[in-house]
Amino acid sequence: MRRSIAALLALTAAATCGAQSAYPQRPIRIISPNSAAGANDTIGRIVALKLGEVLGQQVVIDNRGGAGGIIGAEIAAKATPDGYTLVLASLATHSVAPHVHRNIPYDAVRDFAPVSLFAIVQNALNANPAFAPNSVRELVALAKARPGSINYASAGPGSASHFSGLLFAKMAGIDLVHIPYKGGAPAVAAVLAGEASFNFGPMPAMVPLIRSGRLKALAVSGFTRSRALPEVPTVAESGVPGYSSSSWFGLMAPKGTPKAVIDTLHAAVDKTIAAPDTAQQLLNVGAEPQSSTPAAFAKFVSDEYERYGRLVRDAGLKIE
Repeated sequence: MRRSIAALLALTAAATCGAQSAYPQRPIRIISPNSAAGANDTIGRIVALKLGEVLGQQVVIDNRGGAGGIIGAEIAAKATPDGYTLVLASLATHSVAPHVHRNIPYDAVRDFAPVSLFAIVQNALNANPAFAPNSVRELVALAKARPGSINYASAGPGSASHFSGLLFAKMAGIDLVHIPYKGGAPAVAAVLAGEASFNFGPMPAMVPLIRSGRLKALAVSGFTRSRALPEVPTVAESGVPGYSSSSWFGLMAPKGTPKAVIDTLHAAVDKTIAAPDTAQQLLNVGAEPQSSTPAAFAKFVSDEYERYGRLVRDAGLKIE
């Protein structure tokens, strides 16, 4: 009898311990390495709201913009690997920045545990409505006629928007002036105010401004037209053949995060992205929802890292 009671107590204690250690037990912080209202932030907030419902815990977006996303990514890479600090990883933080910055404070491939993709996002080449060119061809012609006189805004040196502008100038054979800002939102604000002529901005942040007439879209950056703005041509079909510079967004945890936590997060993200309301919200802002397994996401990140490394080297792109 005593043995039976002891065994029962042991099982009860184990069950209690398991319940106490079940993940998640408190709110989760997702670092957005960009300023509020940027594309990363827009996508992150759509996903975080539903993700919190799925996990049964509040999921909070913590904006840590600066240095093209490097500051926020570094904070996440050095966070305790317990699943309570995650990061909205992107092309800027994991595909471009490592190749154009010296002494980057994290390893884009080895310092993170991939969870899942969220979305693939095209960029829109946006201009202030008062900017004379109404097409890529007109922009290129003006830039060739007045080399060094046209500027473009970016989210900071080494950001995806900076890379898109550099690649555009290189492939179009024009001389543009780069104006870096501390995040995507300030860069867009500069174009809205007329401080900068144009920028390449991720669709989630650009679509509402384009539809309201506050910005005009000259082109989109993918190989095919965007489902969000089907009337807008691609850069490639507008006089710069072969141009493509789309972004990706996904969820990562610090290296060393337990597999059980990664699996729980992946299942929750998968359910979140598959939810019709979340998928539609992402489509509404110009993001194409797409989830993946942790292993598939890890390979995707590695492949993108190598691909953009080659592009940077071949184009001779460097930050100021």
